Amino acid sequence: MKRFNEIKDLVMSLEADFEKFYEKGNNAAGTRVRKGMQELKNLAQDIRVEVQDKKNQG
Repeated sequence: MKRFNEIKDLVMSLEADFEKFYEKGNNAAGTRVRKGMQELKNLAQDIRVEVQDKKNQG
């Protein structure tokens, strides 16, 4: 569950930058959103591998 909470925290931390980018057109916020989404992708991949390993163990 620790990993799931990491994902939730990451998504919530990006909320303000999403608003700044989509509603105000702030390009710097868009860069932060892209960086955060890349981190989310990497975290999700790590979780997928962890789940698969755990599944295969037993």
